[in-house]
Amino acid sequence: MAGLGTTEILIILAVVLLLFGSAKLPQLARSLGRSARILKTETKGLYEDDAPQTPPAPPAQLPPGPREQAALLRQEAARLEREAQRTRDV
Repeated sequence: MAGLGTTEILIILAVVLLLFGSAKLPQLARSLGRSARILKTETKGLYEDDAPQTPPAPPAQLPPGPREQAALLRQEAARLEREAQRTRDV
């Protein structure tokens, strides 16, 4: 692809000026700027959509083994016995 020199750019600007007129050029530049701004915000929004919205869940805990289950059951039984003793004393 060939690069544009200063003469090519001046010719393109002259053609644009002839096609649209001097009154329409500011309007054309303004709408081009708005379009570029909208495109920029939309692409930024697309990148934000790719990011996770919620933090990752903590790793799941493994179920307790037989010894841990027995210890938990003993603790629960002791708690229930203390509770039953309190209700008898009242």
